[in-house]
Amino acid sequence: MVSKEKEVKETPLMKQYNEIKRKYPDACLLFRVGDFYETFGEDAVRASKILGIVLTKRGAGSSTETALAGFPHHSLNTYLPKLVKAGLRVAICDQLEDPKMTKTIVKRGVTELVTPGVSMNDEVLQSKSNNFLASIYFGKKTIGISFLDVSTGEFLTAQGNSEYIDKLLQNFQPSEVLVPKQNKSDFKSVFGEDFHNFYLEDWVYKEDYALETLMNHFQTNSLKGFGVEELTEGIIASGAVLYYLSETQHNKRQHITSIQRIAEDAYVWMDRFTIRNLELYHSYNPNAVTLLDVIDKTLSPMGARLLKRWLALPLKDINKIRNRHEVVSYLKEHQEVLKNIQHQIKQISDLERLISKIATGKVSPREVVYLSSSLDAIIPIKNLALNSTQEAVKIIGDSLHSCDLLREKIKNTLNQEAPVAIQKGNAIARGVNIELDDLRAISTSGKEYLEGIEKRESEKTGISSLKISFNNVFGYYIEVRNTHKDKVPTDWIRKQTLVNAERYITEELKEYETKILGAEEKIYKLETEIFDQLVSWIATYIKPVQLNANLIAQLDCLTSFAQLAIENKYVCPVLDESYDLDIKNGRHPVIEKQLPVGTPYIANDVFLDREAQQLIMITGPNMSGKSAILRQTALIVLLAQMGSFVPADSLQMGVVDKIFTRVGASDNISMGESTFMVEMNETASILNNISDRSLVLLDEIGRGTSTYDGISIAWAIAEYLHEHPSKPKTLFATHYHELNEMSESLVRIQNYNVSVKELKDTVLFVRKLVKGGSAHSFGIHVAKMAGMPQTVILKAQKLLKKLEKDHSSEALNGLKPSKEGSRNKDEQAQHMQMSFFNLDDPLLEEIKEEILSLDINTLTPIEAMMKLNEIKRMLQKK
Repeated sequence: MVSKEKEVKETPLMKQYNEIKRKYPDACLLFRVGDFYETFGEDAVRASKILGIVLTKRGAGSSTETALAGFPHHSLNTYLPKLVKAGLRVAICDQLEDPKMTKTIVKRGVTELVTPGVSMNDEVLQSKSNNFLASIYFGKKTIGISFLDVSTGEFLTAQGNSEYIDKLLQNFQPSEVLVPKQNKSDFKSVFGEDFHNFYLEDWVYKEDYALETLMNHFQTNSLKGFGVEELTEGIIASGAVLYYLSETQHNKRQHITSIQRIAEDAYVWMDRFTIRNLELYHSYNPNAVTLLDVIDKTLSPMGARLLKRWLALPLKDINKIRNRHEVVSYLKEHQEVLKNIQHQIKQISDLERLISKIATGKVSPREVVYLSSSLDAIIPIKNLALNSTQEAVKIIGDSLHSCDLLREKIKNTLNQEAPVAIQKGNAIARGVNIELDDLRAISTSGKEYLEGIEKRESEKTGISSLKISFNNVFGYYIEVRNTHKDKVPTDWIRKQTLVNAERYITEELKEYETKILGAEEKIYKLETEIFDQLVSWIATYIKPVQLNANLIAQLDCLTSFAQLAIENKYVCPVLDESYDLDIKNGRHPVIEKQLPVGTPYIANDVFLDREAQQLIMITGPNMSGKSAILRQTALIVLLAQMGSFVPADSLQMGVVDKIFTRVGASDNISMGESTFMVEMNETASILNNISDRSLVLLDEIGRGTSTYDGISIAWAIAEYLHEHPSKPKTLFATHYHELNEMSESLVRIQNYNVSVKELKDTVLFVRKLVKGGSAHSFGIHVAKMAGMPQTVILKAQKLLKKLEKDHSSEALNGLKPSKEGSRNKDEQAQHMQMSFFNLDDPLLEEIKEEILSLDINTLTPIEAMMKLNEIKRMLQKK
């Protein structure tokens, strides 16, 4: 039994709030009270921090005291996106009746639950990116996944092993992921903690329930028509997505017209490391320029979103790739057609999201006008495409729907200067509804009518300064200055006394007010009815408009490729059935755009096949451009297979089915793994998944451990790739020039180096890939260029000379047996140590050499002290 002291008396408002909050315990509840959205308790504390609004108290000092933070209801579009982007689920609780119509507490209820993955709000969405909600289902052997963008209606599903699902999560970057509660820890251990997750009850993830949910939604008897009927785990994940939509009050979803399979075997395989290493569309470096930044010349939001998809999922079907190349060639050669199409695409709004707003009933009159003008802009594109000599362009033109009746109906129903909200009025065109036109006449003639009353009463009473005005408290009134008070007729009713004037109402004004206000109310009601009917009618055109949006997106991507090719002198790749890769004067598409104006990019040839040159061993100093050559090879192949032209003089290649990279350090120390462990994990993943059409790019394998271990591991990996029956095409960049010896015994390994010119005091990086191995690594030159303290450089040079002189055959040749084979590791270490520290005699000669080699002018005080300390130690040892 609860004691009386602990009993908290709830006000009716807080009782209503608590009842609604109990239904949405894990959401931030925006509770409409009058003109404000209020948050209470923990929600208020979180909201005040995220939004930067004042945190106060409701019922301060009383037993019902609670934290309170709120903002004006008309600012919802300003504050809602901030809450959602912070990862909160936001339940919007509105007043469901007019407060004037009830004597008790106003009815309230949640009208929408906005989550990171489920939003139609323009301020939350980014026009160039999809906003995907994902759902994961862990089967016994296979993981199912589903992606839905409720703002565009795109619904996708797939299933596979954890590596494939991880790749899809990286590609689609969902804003929110639904996970069964029982798999909470499984998800985190396999896919990490970078996603906003929401955990659903396990019963939602049942095959029968999912099938029934999907078939009910699509109004079909099976899912065979969508080609997903065999994806059991994918179907279960997809059913959970639709369940979540109903839970978040998104029940109008007729724009979700189909579900598509992401066919694993149709696209180039890239693991998560490759996607990250190549910096395709996002980078861990905030200032980095990605490949997408460079190639995106799209002009519509639909095109920008599709381009990102094409980049994430490059094609493997040679005919589909050639089809895209042919369209790009046509547009590049017919630049007048290209310009005309681009001009029209610029006039097209976000068709996908506009038609989705129609379906969900969240569209404004102005947005419907945008829909109409966007469809108008498609007509010239359709005609241009139909008149094209290129077959694929013709097909696009033939497939575009002109939507004549839809465009005509919108133009005839809405004013072309339609308002942003129906409440603003004047959305419906004249002549649509006779009653509406009559009511508008009453409303608009009001000004002249009032001026007439004002003039008549002024003449009748002799009060020249008399004025008629309006306020919300008592409607229309006549204001008379105090100096004319004695002239006021007796039948006027006094309503308000001011300092210098009196305000009156008359019977005539009251009648007029009733007529005018009644007309405005009726106008709003009629306009809303007509607009709602129009929106319902437009909804019958969802499929043709979605088809148009998709075709325009494709055309936008292809015109983007043509523009890219023209601006940057890209060439059309030649794809064939061979296994070769032959790049002539290839360039890095991103780096060449970052060079200062007038600086030429040093282009390079790369040739790989499975007979003579399967593995290229690239040696050369750090900073010479080895990594750039590896990355540009992958990016050129990717661009070719997504349908773009490429930055090279020519490219002839057989289709690549998998691209693997191990490029640059990807330290996972925060997850408790060393750099070397991460490197080995990533490399193991490559070696276990290679195929005969794979392209493998390895950079500095083995550097995370000791020199002996590193050379041994790099050697073994290179040998494994050479001997593998698939003979994958491989670029292997290393600073271990000892690996050049592999070409003597392994016939398909060829040595190349990134050439440098050694000048007197420095090294000039030529960045040209040439045949033959590299002698040494120029590491000390690089350290000098990086601004390493002079004392460190001098010491390193001294030690290097000693090592090269005394131990070149032993210390630097890790794979060959030591000449003193009997010497164990401890003896080797001792011998090395002695060579480092046994100083030559006489001592004074050495000290003299140390001092003369110093540049006093550039030595810092700290370095000078360190040098003195070193000389002191030398003397003490003596």
